[in-house]
This record gives sequence, structure tokens and C-alpha cells, in this order.
Amino acid sequence: MSVLALASDPRDATALESAEAHHARLAGELAGRVKMLLTAVDRDPRAAERIHAGLVAFCDRSLLPHAAAEEAVLYPVAHRMGEARLLVESLMGEHRCLTALVDALRAAPDPAQAAADARALQVLFEEHVAKENGLVLPLLAMTPEVCLAELLADMHDRLASGSSAKGAQEDQRKGAPKTQRNEEGRDMYEGQTEETGGCGGVCGCGGAEEANEPELDVRDVPHAIRHATVFGALDAVPAGTSMVLVAHHDPLPLLAQIEQRSPGMFAVEYLERGPEAWRLRLSHR
Repeated sequence: MSVLALASDPRDATALESAEAHHARLAGELAGRVKMLLTAVDRDPRAAERIHAGLVAFCDRSLLPHAAAEEAVLYPVAHRMGEARLLVESLMGEHRCLTALVDALRAAPDPAQAAADARALQVLFEEHVAKENGLVLPLLAMTPEVCLAELLADMHDRLASGSSAKGAQEDQRKGAPKTQRNEEGRDMYEGQTEETGGCGGVCGCGGAEEANEPELDVRDVPHAIRHATVFGALDAVPAGTSMVLVAHHDPLPLLAQIEQRSPGMFAVEYLERGPEAWRLRLSHR
């Protein structure tokens, strides 16, 4: 069944696709950060501490505010529908579990415990958004009396205003220029960057020894979250270090997106060029 068939009007069909894409980006970025943490625990405990802190910050600025906005906007409308009441109450319970896992992750005494909490968080979040994508969002989109597009616009406004206020506080405390734009200011439902050819910054500088580099193999990552997973992993790579990306083809569109997203920040070196696997070192300058 098509997305359009699930929606009461074309606006809601577009809104449904946008919401699912946003969930995919959140799940992908979380998966990438968790993968980097799991890898660093065994290879570099100090790097694991930095990645751990970055993962907590990502949850605080993205995952938890998103859950709060859903409870304020989407869930009350769905809860008034008899067929969705119990499901919504269950999803609200999962939000409490997600919050508890983030708190446990924040308080983890060592990288090994942090990795365990992070993996549990990832599994629960992926199951959670699967229910929202498969049940709650289509139900809202199919109901003629409900405008999903307007609900999501309300969510966006809440998240944007919250991010702007938080960003202003951070800038004031740190003395950052007002024109500086951080990750929190990104549009909640902004479209994916167009996938075009070109790598934008391919070079041959080596950097750290490969044996000590975390490796992200995206060949088994679902296509819907593959690029977001890479972005999340790259966000966890500190300056002066690198990671190895493994793909089943030459990832030129992905490299173009990385360069457009973070111009000049990552140098790229090909370690293997197929035919079964393409391995690239991405070094954070």
C-alpha cells in the first residue's frame, strides 16, 4: 500500500514521509554513535569517554526533546482514538524507559557499562519508532478530522524554539558568535541532501594506524538509515583521529554529502577498492 493511500490528503502523505525520514535520521545517528562507542571500548578507553559524552549530549539535544514534543502534540490526539489508546499509553511508557536509559548512560561509571546502556537504548529506540511509523503516524494520517501536517509543524515549532533558546544560552555562556550554527538548529524535517557524485576532499593522507581505528561496516545497515548512521559515527570522531568505513560499493554520493555537511573537515583515503568491499579511512582534520 502506498503512503498516499494511507493519508487522507496529499499534505498528510508528504508529512508522513517526512516524519518517517526524520525517525530514520535519529535512529541512524544513534546507531552510528553507539557503534563507535562499542568499538572504542576495546581499542581506546580515552576515546570511549569522549564518545560517551557526545552520545549523552546527542540524546539531550535530539532524542529526549523529540520524545517530549511527541507527547505534547501527537500522543494526545492519538490517545483520543479508541483503537490507539492502549498503544499510546504503551509508547509513553517506552518514553519513560528511554529517559531512564539516557540517565543510566549519563551516570555510567566506566565505558563498558556505558556501552551496555547505549546498546539497550539503541534497541529500544529502534523498536519504538517502528511502532510509531507503522501504527501511530499512519492512523493519524488516515483520519480525516486530523491534519498530520499541522501536528508535525507544531512539533517542529516547539523543537525549534527550544533549540534556539538552548543555543542562545550556550552561546552566552561560552561567548560563541551569534552567527555560529550548531547541530541543534537543524530543521527537524529538513530534506536529505541530494546525492550527487564527487567526493569533495579525497586525499591520500594516512593518519593514525589502522589497527587502532574504529571501523564502521555499513553493508548490513538498513538503507533507510545508512547515511545517517555514518553521520552519527563521524560526529563521534574527535579531531585528529579517524575511522574506517566499509561499504559494498564506492560511496561517492555519501562522500559528497559528508563534504557538503562538513566542508573540509574530513580527509578521505581509499584503503581497498572492491570488488567485494570498499574500505576508506575518514580522518577528522
